[in-house]
Order: sequence, then structure tokens, then C-alpha cells
Amino acid sequence: MNHAHSHSTNATPAAAPDEPVYMGLPHERFLRPRFYVAVALTLPVLFLSMGPMLWSDLYAYIPMRTSAWLQFALTTPVFFWCGAPFIRRWWKSIVERDTNMFTLTVTGTGAAYFFSTAVVALWEHVPAQFFSHHGASIYFEGTAFITTIVLLGQILEQRAHARTDAAIRGLMDLAPRTAHRLDADGRETDVPVADIKPGDRLRVRPGEHLPVDGVLTDGRAEIDESMLTGEPLPVAKSTGDKVSAGTLNTTGAFVFTAERVGADTLLAQIVRLVEQAVESEAPIARLADRVSAWFVPAVLAIAIVTFFTWGLVLPERGWLLGLLNAVSVLIIACPCALGLATPVSIVTGIGRGAQAGVLVKEAAALERLAHANTLLIDKTGTLTAGRPEVVGVHPVAGADGPGPGSATPATADQLLTLAAAAESASEHPLARAIVSAAEARQLRLPAATDFKAEAGHGVTALVDGKTVFVGRAPADAGTQHATATLVAVQVDGREIGTIELADRIKDSTPTAIRELQSLGLRVVMVSGDREAAAQAIAGELALDGYHAGVTPARKQELVREHQRRGESVVFAGDGLNDAPALAAADIGIAMGTGTDVAMHSAGLVLVKGDLAALVRAVHLSRATLRNIKQNLFWAFAYNTLGLPLAAGVLYPVFGWLLNPMFAGAAMSLSSITVVSNALRLRRVKL
Repeated sequence: MNHAHSHSTNATPAAAPDEPVYMGLPHERFLRPRFYVAVALTLPVLFLSMGPMLWSDLYAYIPMRTSAWLQFALTTPVFFWCGAPFIRRWWKSIVERDTNMFTLTVTGTGAAYFFSTAVVALWEHVPAQFFSHHGASIYFEGTAFITTIVLLGQILEQRAHARTDAAIRGLMDLAPRTAHRLDADGRETDVPVADIKPGDRLRVRPGEHLPVDGVLTDGRAEIDESMLTGEPLPVAKSTGDKVSAGTLNTTGAFVFTAERVGADTLLAQIVRLVEQAVESEAPIARLADRVSAWFVPAVLAIAIVTFFTWGLVLPERGWLLGLLNAVSVLIIACPCALGLATPVSIVTGIGRGAQAGVLVKEAAALERLAHANTLLIDKTGTLTAGRPEVVGVHPVAGADGPGPGSATPATADQLLTLAAAAESASEHPLARAIVSAAEARQLRLPAATDFKAEAGHGVTALVDGKTVFVGRAPADAGTQHATATLVAVQVDGREIGTIELADRIKDSTPTAIRELQSLGLRVVMVSGDREAAAQAIAGELALDGYHAGVTPARKQELVREHQRRGESVVFAGDGLNDAPALAAADIGIAMGTGTDVAMHSAGLVLVKGDLAALVRAVHLSRATLRNIKQNLFWAFAYNTLGLPLAAGVLYPVFGWLLNPMFAGAAMSLSSITVVSNALRLRRVKL
């Protein structure tokens, strides 16, 4: 699957839809119309074939031979047109000697189709044992029904992989299309980003995304780098600091010199990481294919041996009985239930997951999650709420309150009121957190005037005639929380207290972590935050390990490192910076409260961004995989037990042969068993 060309403006979504896009399968928009046609034609075939068993007078209205010709006419386009992708897969498996589910499916449906066609074409010459009061021994309904069901399964598979390009487009859209370039005289001109060269001087205003990577040369700003680090707080930047394409300038206008442009920017590298991770994803080694690898040759061998054995042992009628029994072998082995085993369980599991707040975007993710043993988990927005909150308000001991000539120490409410009033005009995340804390305490905020904000330093405003400054506390100021940011509040130049803000751990996180560990998952935190903050949270949650100060590329490297050690890796995150790791992991799980790019790159989405849903997802995956294995057992059990009967091993003792019609009935019974077992997933406790 080549995503490298998916961004071209000349590409059209409808181009070559029959080209393989995943595991050799065509795009679902190519399969969908074939599925609709298959359903429309298969329903009347089922009516014509099963009707005489339910309504004995049917042949009085539709003669037996007319019914047979109608079934032939309806099934032919289903087999040859609707099932064309499977016939191509079948032929490829024969040429490359790589047997799989499609080898057996098309061999079985083809045997049923061509045998039935021969019966219809040679109607007058067909021996009497090919007929019963229910009709002729034709199996067009098996061919049509199996083809339709397998089409449904492949469409579900395709939909799981149709969102990859959307994830990459979401990444690319972060970079603006134009930039403000300054000439030697300082005049500003808007130019396309593609025209920017290293060394160009560019201006960025508040609220704009940076077009390329570079170094700040004039001004100060606070840059939201959450796309790179996942951390919610903007980073103060001044002369000489590096800035990256796609990041957001929250406050302060500045000029920077371009250093890396086009494909060399950090954002472009993240896009490439996502592309490479998706393209390098190995096809799923499906259990059905692994079983088919030995089952298919065995069935074909039994059918061939059956034909020649009967022909050589009974020269008079042996070749006819050999043909009849060989067809019975292929029909009873035809994997109708095998075609149902995985998709029906997956569809039922997807529905059950949706009820439990787990959206399954990629069916294979359910299978893989059951075997996972390592969980790499992002901190911000996943373990924590993803936004700063006030966790402490500390007036300076002995400091006068804010009132005129006050000799009374400031209270926590007074401190918070002044800080919130001064910050009320700011859009900074810390400012919004302080205002929200004041509102939560129902404090009345006085009006603030003369508001001034200095990027990376703080804000100043006039509140009740007093000059109030709110800004970062000195680096040596102590906090009660290792993960907290400390803000100092001054009135007329004297400090009256500090406010602690931190990204709070979600209430459901500690319990969910313990349950995940009890399920056998090793939980390791991966964060772009500083070492002290990461260590404190890892210790508080009793995690199995942590990595701090991690870049998007390093997150993906960590996933690869764990995979090289033979671990099956789950990565859970919510930010754009998590997209490469989500795509590279065996199972990517995104928070529903996160970015669109993260959700596009993941196989599972937790709707409420709650880790408790991840626990439910693990239970669901294990129940689904267990159900699939049960289905595969039943799918093969009927067929395997019936193969010796179909081959005629009881004939020498009892003189009994398995009519192909009963072979078809056994095949249908296995399908009913599989569907009934899959529906039990609707009631599974998560």
C-alpha cells in the first residue's frame, strides 16, 4: 500500500479501485457493489433451492428443471463477477503454492458450481441417484451464499484500512500554506511555504502556526508544542531558541530564521514516520489461513484419492461414484462456516464494544489485543486530564492582605480572586485554569484594566487600584507537588502568595492501571514531560516503568525496541505526537477526547478517554478471540468428521454413500452453529 502518492493533487479517489490495497485485497468501494449484487441474486437462489423442503408444492409452479436453470442463471454472475477478487486470489495461491482460506473457498464453491452446472446441462443423462423428491443434487445456493458471506468479511476488513490517508492528511494540514517573509528592508510579503528557503526571515503573529523549522531571532513568544511533546502548557521562547513547523504561537509576535524547510521539517518527519509504520505493517497471520495451509492440501488429496480409488476398484460404475463422492468431499469441506467464523464474531464483538465505550476501527486490533503483554501509555490526556488545574493556593505567611493599608494576612480566596481578575483577559492555559478555579469557588472577580501580557514572563493588570502581577515563580521556589507549575502573585511589587497548577491524574486511572497489570500487561509510561514529573506520576501509579522527555520519533523507536524483544505492544495516546507510535504498535488505542490524527492512526478508540474502557477492551478482545477459535473448531469439526463419510469409507461395510445433498446439509449445520456461538458475545461481561 503506497501512501507516498496519496497526497498528490492529481490523484483521484476512484483511481484503480481494483488494485490491491491491503493483504492483496481490492478497495472496499470496489467490493461494495459486488456485495449488493450478490445479496440480490443469492436470496432468490436460496428460495429456489430450499423452497421444496419447506413447501412441497413449489415444483407444481416452478418445474424442477426450470428452477435448476434459474439457479444457474442467478449464481453464475455471483460466482464469476461478484467473486472475481477471490478467484484471482485463488489462482495466485495456486501459482505461488501458498494455500490459504481463499484456496479452499474458491475450490469448494467452484466444485459446487461446476458440478451443478454439469447436472443442469446433462439433465437427461444424469443417473437417477442424483435426484430425490426434493429435487436434483445441485448446489448453486452454497456457491452463491458462501461468496456473499466472504465478500461481507472482506468489506469489513477494507473499512478498517480506509482511514490511513485521512490520518496523514490531518498531519500535513497543521502546516500553513503561506508565510510572512521579510526582505532586507524589513518589508513583509506573503509567499507560498514551498517558496521558503533556509535563511529566509519570517514573521509569525499570535494565533498562527509556524510554516517551517527555524531559530527565533527577534521577539518573545509562548509556543504551543503539544503536537511534539504532548504537554498542554505553552513553552516560552526567546532569541536563539529553536521553533518547529506546525506548532502554534499563542502569544507574542516574533521573527525567526528558517533552517529546515519542506521535507526536512520535524512535521514532515512525523508524517514519514506514520507512513512507514503503516506500510511496514505485516499482514495478519490469520488462524484460518494457518489451518487452511494444511487443510486445503489434505482435502484436495482426499478428493483425488476418492475419485481414483472408486474408479479403479469398481470399473463399471466406479468412475461415476468416484466423481459423486469426490464432489461430496469438496462440498462438505467447503468452508462456509470458515468464511463466517471470523467476521461474525468480529461484527458481534464490535457491537458489544460500542455499548461499552470501545470503538473498534480495525477488526484485527481485537485479535491482536488479546495477545498483548506490554502497554506503552502516554501521560498527558491519557493518564492525566490533559489540562492544568489549580491544586494549591498558598498565601505568603505574614504578608499583608490586598486591602488598603491592610495589616491582615491575605487569605487563599483573596489571593485567587486577585490572580483570576488579572488573568481574566488572557487565553493562556494557566490563566484559564486560575479563572476556572475562582469560578468553582464562586468568587466575585473585580474588573481589571490596563492588562498587559509579556510572553514567557507573566501578566500585569490594575485591579481595585492595585497593580497585580501574575507570573512564573522563581526557579528555586518549592512546590508540594512534583508535577506542579508554580505561579507567583504580587500586589504593588510585593509577593502575597503562590498558586500551584498541575495536570491532575484522572480519577479512574489508578484502578484501571491495577486491573491492566492483573491481566498480565506490563504498563510503561511514555511522556514528553520532564524527568521529575514523569518519575513522580510513575511512582504514584506504581507503573512498571517510564520514559521521560520523549519525542514523537523516540516514541516510535520505543515501540520498535519492545517489539524486537518479542513483546506484543499496545500504545495508548491522545495527541498528534502519538500518531507515529500508534501506527507502529501492534495495537494503537486512542482516547476519544484526543486529536483526530491520533484517532485515525489507532485501531481502537476509547470514546470517553477513560482507561477503564481499556480494561473492558482487553476483556472484549480475549472473549472475541476465544469465540473465533471456538467457531473455527466447529467450522472444521463438521467438515473433518464428514470427510471420510463423503469419501465412501462406509460403503464396503454398510453399502452406504453420502449423497452430496447431505454434505451440503452438514455444511449448513456448521454455519448455524458458528453464528449461534458468535451471538453469545452480545452477552459477554466486560
